[in-house]
Amino acid sequence: MHTITQTPDLAAFCERAANAQFITVDTEFMRESTYWPKLCLIQIATEDEAVLIDPIAGKLDFAPLLALFDDKDVVKVFHAAKQDIEIFVKMSGRTPNPVFDTQVAAAVCGFGDSVAYNSIVKQVTGGEIDKSSRFTDWSHRPLSEKQQRYALADVTHLRDVYEHLLTELDRQKRHEWVADEMADLMRPELYRVEPEDAWKRLKMKVNKPLELAIMQELAAWRERRAQDQDVPRGRVMKDEAIFELAQQQPADAKAFDRLRSFSRGFGRSDQAADIMAVIARVKKRDKTELPKVPRRPRGPSPRGPIGDLMRVLLKSVAEDAGVAPRVIASSDDIDALVLDDEADIPAMHGWRKKLFGDRALAIKHGKLALGASPEAVIPIEVDINPPQ
Repeated sequence: MHTITQTPDLAAFCERAANAQFITVDTEFMRESTYWPKLCLIQIATEDEAVLIDPIAGKLDFAPLLALFDDKDVVKVFHAAKQDIEIFVKMSGRTPNPVFDTQVAAAVCGFGDSVAYNSIVKQVTGGEIDKSSRFTDWSHRPLSEKQQRYALADVTHLRDVYEHLLTELDRQKRHEWVADEMADLMRPELYRVEPEDAWKRLKMKVNKPLELAIMQELAAWRERRAQDQDVPRGRVMKDEAIFELAQQQPADAKAFDRLRSFSRGFGRSDQAADIMAVIARVKKRDKTELPKVPRRPRGPSPRGPIGDLMRVLLKSVAEDAGVAPRVIASSDDIDALVLDDEADIPAMHGWRKKLFGDRALAIKHGKLALGASPEAVIPIEVDINPPQ
């Protein structure tokens, strides 16, 4: 097993790999106690070589690797790519280009939604991967032989999976289906969390503009603090605490003692002082500067008959295409489409729109009906202006 710990060896490998049509890539990292993933190992394989790149045991300049990732003549193949790509975006500000995600392609080829790597390896190659090293401490050195074998298996089997999926995409004429997904994976902004946008991931809803403004500012404050201290955002403050603060708006130390999300005495801490300063600053805004609380869309209920018919259509379309329904549209997609014809959802873009989105809107507007035979659901076009 070849482990690279020095920059000259990394540069030499990357020079050889630049002649390959594709490389398979995986990483081992830890982030249970950090905001940013802590990179512990990089695995890369070409068609005839596989290496481990160790950023902990050696002193490495990653410039040769990042140059290889920028090489548009070499496809970078991952399985479930987002977390791996996030690491490289943090390194360079750029995504590898081009990329191919075998999990996405597998879903399009009928292997199921979010298929696990060991499952697709078994289906494609018949091989088994020993997953017992998956949750070991990858930051500990030296790595055991078992860990190294596991790490290499993640990229050597991936070569066979990639080539099999390319063949399947050719056979089913579905390269277009994955093209948009791969383009989306290469957007650097997908991997950046801007503090000002952090509130969008919160599930709680508020009803007043002032509460929404406080929630936005506190979420941004928490995100910056978590990034600066490199700790999980939940360790700074829980989501529920942000929601409670937005509603209760404590203005002094004693007020924190009446909140469920904070321990007694927290109000005297420096963190509480920062929180109160954020709340006070927002409360000084003019009402015209406060954000508008989004109105609930008016229209048919997502859980009514239109949504039910769309779900029947989705199941039928998915069965015909030989893919899991969620690959085409999620339940949230359907809810959004019932409420808004212009919903910006995956089901209304690219191949999904042709396969499902357009027909779902036709059902919504009475231009398409669903019939049934013993074998299948049958879409039936409806003439909404029949001759008199």
